Amino acid sequence: MIRESDLQAVLNRDPAIKNRSDAIWFHPGLHAVTLFRLSHELWGKGKIKRSRFLNYLAHVLTGADIHPGAEIGEDFFIDHATGVVIGETTVIGDHVSIFQGVTLGGVSSVKGKRHPTIEDHVVIGADATILGNIRIGRNTRVGAGSVVLKDVPPESTVVGIPGKVIKMGGIRTDRDLCHDDLPDPLKDALCNMEEEISRLRERVVQLEGALAGKDEI
Repeated sequence: MIRESDLQAVLNRDPAIKNRSDAIWFHPGLHAVTLFRLSHELWGKGKIKRSRFLNYLAHVLTGADIHPGAEIGEDFFIDHATGVVIGETTVIGDHVSIFQGVTLGGVSSVKGKRHPTIEDHVVIGADATILGNIRIGRNTRVGAGSVVLKDVPPESTVVGIPGKVIKMGGIRTDRDLCHDDLPDPLKDALCNMEEEISRLRERVVQLEGALAGKDEI
C-alpha cells in the first residue's frame, strides 16, 4: 500500500522520524502521499467518485489537498502536510520535497494545463506559492514564503514576492537563501524612494542657496 520510495523519502529527509514504524503510523505527509497514490489510480480508471472520496478523506486526515488528477513521481516527500494544495494538472518529477503550506495552484479557470510543472530534485520551502502553467527547473530551491509566477531555470535558487532568482547554475546572483531573511521588494522600493527624496531635498537646498546669493548681488 505504501510505496517504498515514499517511505524512504521520509526516513531520509525527516530527522524527527525514528524508524519505519514511526513513519508508517505517524507521518501525515506519508499518509497524504499514499492516499494520493490510491486516489490517482482510481482517477486513471475512471472511478471519479471513489477517487474524489479518497482525496477528501486525505484532506480531512492530513490537511493536504492533492487533486487525484495530478502526476507525481517517485521519492516524493511532504513535511507536515498541513495546508499543502496541489492542483489537478500539476506535474511533479522525482525526488521532490515540499514543506507545509505550499500551494501549486492555477491562475485560470480555463480547462487544460493550468498548474505548475516541477522537475526532479526540487525543494519548495514552507508557505511558498507557485501559480500557473509554469516550469520549475530541476535542482531548484524555492525559498519559504516565495510567490513564483514565471518559469525558473534549472539549478536556481528563487526567493521573494514576486519570486526572484538569486542563484543560477551554482553562481550567486544576489544573496544566499535564508528562509528567515527573505528579500522584501516593497521595503526595498520604499527605501530607494526615501533615498531619492533625501537627495532631491539636498538639491533644492543647494539651488535655494544659489538663488539667494544672486539676489544679494
